[in-house]
Amino acid sequence: MNSFGKFNAADGLPQALEARGIVSKRTRRFQLYAALVVLDLACIFLAFWIAGNFRVDDSVTTDPLGVSALVTPLYLFIAMSGYAYDYEALVDYQTGIKQALVALVVATSIVLFVAFYAHVAADMSRAILGIGTAIGCALLAGMRYLFKFVVQRAVGDNPRTEIMIVDGVEPPASFKGAPIIDATEYGIRPDLRDPVMLDRFGVIVQGADNVIVACQPADRAFWSLLLKGTDVNGHVMAPEFDEVGAYYLARYNGQCVLRVSSGPLDVRNRALKRAMDLAVTVPMIIALMPLFAIVAIAIKLESPGPVLFRQKRMGGGNRLFDVLKFRSMRNELCDAEGSKSTQRDDDRITRVGRFIRKTSIDELPQLFNVLHGSMSLVGPRPHALGSLAGVERFWEVDQRYWHRHALKPGITGLAQIRGFRGATNNRDDLVKRLQADLEYLNDWSLERDIAILFATFRVLVHKNAF
Repeated sequence: MNSFGKFNAADGLPQALEARGIVSKRTRRFQLYAALVVLDLACIFLAFWIAGNFRVDDSVTTDPLGVSALVTPLYLFIAMSGYAYDYEALVDYQTGIKQALVALVVATSIVLFVAFYAHVAADMSRAILGIGTAIGCALLAGMRYLFKFVVQRAVGDNPRTEIMIVDGVEPPASFKGAPIIDATEYGIRPDLRDPVMLDRFGVIVQGADNVIVACQPADRAFWSLLLKGTDVNGHVMAPEFDEVGAYYLARYNGQCVLRVSSGPLDVRNRALKRAMDLAVTVPMIIALMPLFAIVAIAIKLESPGPVLFRQKRMGGGNRLFDVLKFRSMRNELCDAEGSKSTQRDDDRITRVGRFIRKTSIDELPQLFNVLHGSMSLVGPRPHALGSLAGVERFWEVDQRYWHRHALKPGITGLAQIRGFRGATNNRDDLVKRLQADLEYLNDWSLERDIAILFATFRVLVHKNAF
């Protein structure tokens, strides 16, 4: 069995990249979005509080803070749907102001419309609503204009992180503003048969928004496949398209590039998926603590060794991580690389292990992977690096295998609820799972994640779980 070498091949890379000025700006963008939400709401509450002090009509005793409490949820919904909190709102304050003002006017109009049809309009001062809206528009416009200076200070002129990778060619002289990574210097090559190199590449591009590769024409297809397995927008430079004046491929500093990959989820959907993960995982961990203790004691009583089994697996963006499971095999027979699939009546499995595998209890420690952020509740299942489909490694069966890692791996997934579990004794066993995983990536929605979670309860005990 071929060895994959040391798994810590990417050690020290984050520090080296930071020294080159390659720092992800995603966290800063989230912080800026959150700050905008807080400041917008503060402006709206302040506007209606000021309006309430005008006392235009003493016969109507409208509570200005009550009105703002009605307006703000509508405002947030409309503003988020209208992209008042997205990339364009950060780079162009005028776009952000326009979206915010439209959201406020529409929100107050809805409140007035509902109040009229609910026959409470007589108790609501239209003057306070109108003056509050006008003041709110002024405050929102002024605040967002000043906020552009906060954005420039936090992320500079470009709120996105961009990286150029050069492989065997000179970087374009016109390309400016992005750090340049020499593929040879960092030990990167478009080789889909080397998981350790894929992990190294995943660490380099982690957190980047755009990755542009300049390489020889013959290598573009390989780099394209490599980029498709990441969660970033990947581009391959194609200067020959300059002659035909390509318009929508993509252009960076006067250079044509072919866009070949894109993370399947935008910032908003990533936030929604992560919020659902935490909302479900934290209560589950607390509720399952007694079960964790019982299983841990049973494992220790039956066989010596650690309670948890850790194994290197390929995760989101083709980055390696340690997956956690309750140990179900005798410690001396555990397979670190996963090169031997578990078979029915496998003599490596303990009595406790057979029960927890049959009931999927052995997978529960992966809730801590979800809490850490290396996994999600729903996504493609992470596979061991040595996994075989018949006599071939998974990625040798189909090069699209690496594409499934454009999302974080999940405790459950579309393939699992369709019954594709257990040993992979032939190519078809892997192909069916891969097709389900790629379908999940292409058609992701929060509603589908919820449906998969509920469907998982039907397959916790499965004939192929052994």
